[in-house]
Amino acid sequence: MLRAELRSARCPCRVGRERALRLSLSVGFAFRAPEAETTGMSGAECACYETGPIRPPSEGASLLVRVTRNCSWNRCTFCPVYKGQRFSLRPIDEVKADVQAMAATAEAVRDLSHRMGYGGAVTGPVVRMLLRQTGRSEVMQVALFLGDGGQSVFLQDANSLILPVDRLVEVLDEIRRWFPTVSRVTSYARSRTLCRRSVHELERLRGAGLNRIHVGLESGCDEVLRLVEKGVTAEQQIDAGRRVKAAGIELSEYVMPGLGGRALSDPHARDTARALREIDPDFVRLRTLAVPPGSPLEAQCERGEFELLDDVGVVREIGVLLDGLEGMTARVVSDHVLNLLEEIEGQLPDDLPKMGAVVDRFLALGESDQEAFIVARRIGLLRRLEQLDEPAMRVQAELALDEVKRCFPGPLHAAVRRAMLRMV
Repeated sequence: MLRAELRSARCPCRVGRERALRLSLSVGFAFRAPEAETTGMSGAECACYETGPIRPPSEGASLLVRVTRNCSWNRCTFCPVYKGQRFSLRPIDEVKADVQAMAATAEAVRDLSHRMGYGGAVTGPVVRMLLRQTGRSEVMQVALFLGDGGQSVFLQDANSLILPVDRLVEVLDEIRRWFPTVSRVTSYARSRTLCRRSVHELERLRGAGLNRIHVGLESGCDEVLRLVEKGVTAEQQIDAGRRVKAAGIELSEYVMPGLGGRALSDPHARDTARALREIDPDFVRLRTLAVPPGSPLEAQCERGEFELLDDVGVVREIGVLLDGLEGMTARVVSDHVLNLLEEIEGQLPDDLPKMGAVVDRFLALGESDQEAFIVARRIGLLRRLEQLDEPAMRVQAELALDEVKRCFPGPLHAAVRRAMLRMV
C-alpha cells in the first residue's frame, strides 16, 4: 500500500482508458506539486542534498547517494541521459554532507509521523502530508526508503566504481554511520572500470558494505558493441563479471534486446548468451531498446545505418537468447516497462522452459492478436499475455488497436515507438 501511495505521489494522474491512450502516444506529462501548507513538515525542516537522474527499477526504494556526476564514458549511442554533461568525482566532504542531510531529513520525516500519531512509521497519510508540505522528490525518496524499512542504498551516477577504493570505502562507512539499518548497498559500474579493479580491491568494497553491482553488459557481441560505441569488448565484459563474482559481490547484468538492430539480431542474441554463460551472474535483467529523440542512435537510424527491430522481432531475439542460457543459475528478470513480455522471468535452469513457452505463445498468435497485445501493453491496458484470454480485456485491446490505427494511419511500429519513448 505504501509503495502505491508513493508511486501516486510521483505520478498523480489517474486516467480513463481513452485519456490513457492519448497520453501514451504523446511525449508524456508534467506534474507540479501543490503549494506548501503552514502546518506539519515544511521545506525548511529538510536539508538539501544532490541526487542524480536515474537508478535501476530494482532500486526504487533505495536511498540515492550521488558520489559521481554523470558518466565517465558517455559515448554510448543509445543512451541520452548524460549527453552534454561533464563527468566529475564529487568531493568526499560534499558526499558526506549529503549523507548527513539525508539523515536529518529522515529524522524530520519520522518526527512528522510522530506528530501525526503514527509513531514514526511512514504510512500513506504521512506520505500525503509530505507531498502537500514539500512536494520535493528527494524528500519523497527518503520517505520511500524509510517506508521500505530503511535497508537499501544506491550509489549514483553511472560508474561509481571509478572512485579510488579508499574514498569509496569512506563513503560506505559514512552511510553505515548515519543509517545503521542499511543492509544492502548497490551501484552501477562499467565493465572496463571493473577490469582495472583487482579481486582484492573488490573484496575490500564488499567488506565495507557494497553488496551488489549493476553492469550494463547490453551485448556480448563485439560487432554490436563497436556499433553502439560501448567502449568495451565482450572479453572485457566477461573478465569484469568474473572479478565481481570472485569477490563475493552480487552481480546484475543488463541485456538490451534489439540493440543489434535487424542486421545483427542473431549474433547479438547468441554472443550475449555466450558471455552470460561465461559469467553466470546472479541476475540477468532485460531492457528492450528504445531510441530517444536526439540520441546518436536516432541519427544512425535516420541515415539508414541502423534498422530497428519491431516488437515481434525483439521477442524472436529473446527466444534465441534464452535458448543459449542452458546450464546457468542466474535469475532472469524483466522489470522494466519497455519490455513487452514481463512474464519472461524466472530462476535458471528450472524456469527456462516456462520462459521459452511465453515466447512461443506470443509468436504463435495471429498478426492481429499480436498487434492488439502490443498496443494494449504499450499504453498500459494489459500487462501479461494471458490477459488477452479474458473476453472483456480482449475487446478493450482490440478497440485500442483500432483507435491507434485510426489516429496513426502509418506503420503500427512507428506509433508503438512513440508510446515507448514515454518510458525511456
